[in-house]
Amino acid sequence: MAETSINETVRYEPNENPPSSLLIGAGFQGALVMVGSIVLTVVIVFRIADQPADYISWGVFAALLVSGANTILQAVRFWRFGAGHVLVMGTSGTFIAVCVAALVEAGPAVMASLIVVSSLVQFLLAAWLPTLRRVFTPVVTGTVIMLIAATVMPIVFDMLAEIPQDAPDMAAPAVLVATLLTILGLVLRGPKPLRLWSPVIGAAVGCVVAAPLGLYDFQLVLDAPWFGVPLGSWPGLDFTPGHQFWALLPAFVAVTIVGAIETIGDGVAIQRVSRRRPGATDYRVVQGALNADGLGNFLSGIAGTLPNTTYSGTIPLVEITGMAARRVGIAIGVILLVLAFLPKATALLIAIPNPVAAAYITVFFALLFVQGMRIVFRDGVDHRKAVVVGISFWVGVGFQNGVIFPDLIGDGFWAVLLGNAMTAGGIVAVLMSAVLELTNRRGRRLRLTLDQEAPRKLDNFLRAFADRLDCDAAAVHRVTAAAEETLAILSRADSQDAGATSRLTVRARQDSGNVELEFASTLPCANVEDRLTRLADLPPEPNERDVPYRLLRHYASEVRHQKYHGLDVLTVSVAGEK
Repeated sequence: MAETSINETVRYEPNENPPSSLLIGAGFQGALVMVGSIVLTVVIVFRIADQPADYISWGVFAALLVSGANTILQAVRFWRFGAGHVLVMGTSGTFIAVCVAALVEAGPAVMASLIVVSSLVQFLLAAWLPTLRRVFTPVVTGTVIMLIAATVMPIVFDMLAEIPQDAPDMAAPAVLVATLLTILGLVLRGPKPLRLWSPVIGAAVGCVVAAPLGLYDFQLVLDAPWFGVPLGSWPGLDFTPGHQFWALLPAFVAVTIVGAIETIGDGVAIQRVSRRRPGATDYRVVQGALNADGLGNFLSGIAGTLPNTTYSGTIPLVEITGMAARRVGIAIGVILLVLAFLPKATALLIAIPNPVAAAYITVFFALLFVQGMRIVFRDGVDHRKAVVVGISFWVGVGFQNGVIFPDLIGDGFWAVLLGNAMTAGGIVAVLMSAVLELTNRRGRRLRLTLDQEAPRKLDNFLRAFADRLDCDAAAVHRVTAAAEETLAILSRADSQDAGATSRLTVRARQDSGNVELEFASTLPCANVEDRLTRLADLPPEPNERDVPYRLLRHYASEVRHQKYHGLDVLTVSVAGEK
């Protein structure tokens, strides 16, 4: 029913406090890995759109400030904002095409206004996530995570050829091999204390090899000032939007939704790599990550720079180093804030040769792809889920490579919307998941109060439902017994919170020969899925509190507990036939 193995690679869980030396090292490593993408994405977009140098400087400065502050927010988790995990925030590459179009057609002020307005979509998605739970399933989020890797890796491979023209032919391969072998050697066979430093050591070795080959741009570092604040370049906002605004808004909203799907996937994946003992996904963490992402986009629009997003590279970074403590996220955020005021330090990182960057990015996104596979397979794969994953992945790859109806797509809105694997495949995965949900049998629903009459009402409801399905006596017994134990667990939570609303909605439907019972309540209780996982570690003689959980595990074939802000959804699957 659930995994019970312990992940020994996790050195520090989110609530634990690593020593200062490890904390600083992990902070600098996270900043080293992410700052190049944060800065270069802004520079590339603004240069393509032919923006002035002072605005480019402002865009980089503002992006680092927003990214640093939002990374801290993700770690500390204030109210419903933030995941409470290490999730580095940075400039979103998903918005490159639409932001270039906005800058060229309407200017910086309109682009900023579009970012502000479209950011509101993420707050709505976070609030509606309980309603959308059957669409944004683990299969969808896992597929999107795999598509993120598929989107990034062709760009990474292109970086291998981006070296000075006068460099030796073997320069890029030599640097790539030196960096990759160092990282892999330390990750696979190196001493455990050095695993934390493996990407940094690999990058350092790569830069040492690259310097005599003419690949490291020392002039970029020498020309950068030590300290700088590019004041006076803020573009402002356009509160009188014209036709360009309304023409571009649908594309911004669509790309924002795709970015939100990526954040949902990151919010699920970071929980898996941050725990020693596997547990159920807490969707309050995902909602917090979405809210912080939306706030980052809002602040980016106010500041006139590119939108923020969670960096998926955080997941393999945490997996490699084992440093999941939220203080690491705070350290990374603080370093990004400091780097905003130190252009020379930023230039030192930006000057890292492309083959070096390609090597360590390859390791990170290879692990990210596997993490997406784990999320998909952990949810179980039947023929329908397999079709969703397979079709979505290859449609995304097809669009990214320009081999699916390129003449029909052209260079306009559809090219922007379907321009990479994550966007195109993510949309297909969501649409297929939505179609599956809409075409499922609706089943029957019962609303009741957790009182003395609740067991009798639920039993009558389920027996009437089973009669419609023509289930045998053994199946009816399993269904009613599993429901009885689930109700006992929920009633215990109700008795512990006298001031809570004790209303419960039960939905019953048949799915692939199984009977699926869904218990939705605003009454919070301990995660049942985690409790069932821990039963294996408890003594064989159960105490009174364990009995309902042991019986539920006996009768149910699968139990999933999804916790949202203001809603708990407990799904119990029972075999309808033997």
